[in-house]
Amino acid sequence: MQPGQMAYDRAITVFSPDGRLFQVEYARVAVTRGATTAGVKFKNGVVLMAGKGLSSRLMEVDAIEKIFEIDRHIGCATSGLVADARVLVDYARIAAQVNKVTYKEPISVDLLVKRVSDYKQNYTQYGGVRPFGTALLIGGADDQGIHLYETDPSGAMVSYKAGSIGSGSTTVREMFEEKFAEDMDQDAAVLLGFEALQKASEEALQADTLEVGIVEAGERFVRLTAEEIQAYLGQLET
Repeated sequence: MQPGQMAYDRAITVFSPDGRLFQVEYARVAVTRGATTAGVKFKNGVVLMAGKGLSSRLMEVDAIEKIFEIDRHIGCATSGLVADARVLVDYARIAAQVNKVTYKEPISVDLLVKRVSDYKQNYTQYGGVRPFGTALLIGGADDQGIHLYETDPSGAMVSYKAGSIGSGSTTVREMFEEKFAEDMDQDAAVLLGFEALQKASEEALQADTLEVGIVEAGERFVRLTAEEIQAYLGQLET
């Protein structure tokens, strides 16, 4: 970076002469250093999956959480700074419950994503704060259909049929571009996600270091057990 750009590098509220907010860009870099996370829509729902990066064999695997339930019909997967993600998940859960109490109906997926994105965008406008160093894949089912959204640290939101965030996201997206099909069933979507995560990983996938959440139309958000994940991995190997 040129010496003349240092002032723009240090302030979240100041654009550089070429129209960039460097602190927001650095927050995006924090996301790319996180665990690889993927989401895939299928005929009746959406599957979210994430790898748990273990920095030590002494760590308790169950203590690491990358997949969260926001409401009965909405879940999310995170990559980046997990502490930042927890704050956003708590905010999203409150927004969902406030909507339910106020309007006597579950919040729609797109409205929830907009609320979270607006909250993240606020942290790019004021001095004394920093952007959230995390991105979210939010999936859910409502009266409008099946949805999968990605939100980044700038507050931008994009809807996908299949998407990925984190360190291996480029490789995963390339796999999705090649093999995603509109009419996949749940099993095919899970297997495609695992295949993509395996291609992006330097080591073989292990059931105890993976989290998988599924939202199906008319059903509550569920997490797959380690045994169910292992059964899918067995199919992948064959």
